[in-house]
Amino acid sequence: MPQVPGTVPVLTRANRQWPAEPDPQAARVVAALRRELPSGSVRADLQELARYASDAAGLRPGAPPAAVVLPETTAEVQAAMRIASALRVPVVVRGAGSGLSGAVIAPPGGIVLSTERLTRLIEIRPEDELAVVEAGVITGDLDRAAAAHGLRYAPDPASADFSTIGGNVAMNAGGLRCCKYGVTRESVLALDVVLADGTLMTVGHRTIKGVTGLDLVGLFVGSEGTLGVVVTVTVRLRPLPVATETMVAFADSLGDVGAAVQAITRSRVQPSAVELLDESSLRSIDENRGTDLAARGRAMLLLQTDGHGATAEMDELESVVAAAGVSVQRLVGEEADRMVELRRSGRGSKKDTWRIGEDVAVPRSRLVEMIAAMEGIGARYGVEVGCVAHAGDGNLHIGLSAAMRPGEAEPPAAVHAAADAVVRAALDLGGTITGEHGVGALKRPWLERELGTRQLQLQRSVKAAFDPLGILAPDSFLATV
Repeated sequence: MPQVPGTVPVLTRANRQWPAEPDPQAARVVAALRRELPSGSVRADLQELARYASDAAGLRPGAPPAAVVLPETTAEVQAAMRIASALRVPVVVRGAGSGLSGAVIAPPGGIVLSTERLTRLIEIRPEDELAVVEAGVITGDLDRAAAAHGLRYAPDPASADFSTIGGNVAMNAGGLRCCKYGVTRESVLALDVVLADGTLMTVGHRTIKGVTGLDLVGLFVGSEGTLGVVVTVTVRLRPLPVATETMVAFADSLGDVGAAVQAITRSRVQPSAVELLDESSLRSIDENRGTDLAARGRAMLLLQTDGHGATAEMDELESVVAAAGVSVQRLVGEEADRMVELRRSGRGSKKDTWRIGEDVAVPRSRLVEMIAAMEGIGARYGVEVGCVAHAGDGNLHIGLSAAMRPGEAEPPAAVHAAADAVVRAALDLGGTITGEHGVGALKRPWLERELGTRQLQLQRSVKAAFDPLGILAPDSFLATV
């Protein structure tokens, strides 16, 4: 993989073998962990280490970690962190491993601390519209548990059926309903966090309002495991909407559907979802699910409204979108549910194809410009460009792909160059390098360009205050390489 300044050179997408020779230091780490933690909570065989070595980005470290730790209680998390601190051993915290930014890369010789066994749904308080859950609770499970009380967990990541609440907090995950309800940060009231030295700290409030001191909850949400281990999360719940309306709109070009999104914004109606899929994405769904979406247009919008005014709001949106020259169709019942599910998980992967995914966001007023830039970049570098977007908040997921050639071990340079051009285009339009996937290892090359040197230094100083030994996520976006 061509190296961009700021990336970690030991990371690779190749399936190379780790050294077979035992590491004496790793053996000492494993022995210390097994003395303090229950049997079965510490894994050290290479097969298990490989399974926990990365997230869905597929990057691998050049050498294995010493151990995977799977605590079942907060006290066990504290014990593991005390050992790591005493031995000066690096730690990366892992939830379901569904992240896409390379933020969960096992530290060679260190510890992968998995929260997957912290699965207690401690309480739901309908009268306060909140829930308290451990970090390993699956997002969709929390939402379904809340529904029994007429409530829901509003953030709605496409990975809801397998991502964890702790992982959502670490990455400040987004989702389909974010244009109305906000990202994870807007639904987190309080956190229990184990710091690098094993200290347990509670930040935030169980109240809707609370302005005592600095907002440490907001600091931890999106910190990608660099400041502490989130073990318990108090989340805000919202009432289940009394009604939901769904509509699809098909257009002959991405530009037309982008113009429709701008018309929606100008209408001042607040939809709960505005999802954009381009022709490439529609074809992928058709090939994977046997649908015929691509025959209906070169781009599609999926719109939803919810609440007491859902019907009136969708009536207005239908008029607005139709006036923009885009064909519309209202969906109900199973047909509506199926379209939402196709948006979430309908696409498939192509064999013998290199693909790099980018997650950027731009001001909604610049969405059409970003779409035009994206198409121009694809033409300039000779790569296929596909787009699925949370268009209601300007967040685009852009895939850049090229056919594999015989003998290639990594994506060709043109795909990397196109990805770089996409991120730079978003920044030039006043946007950001990541809307919801996080920085991780993959976005680090552009971090300083967005934040500036001074702000990046200040963020590293904040990390040093929480983690003076620098053992948490040492190869994170705050690394100094």
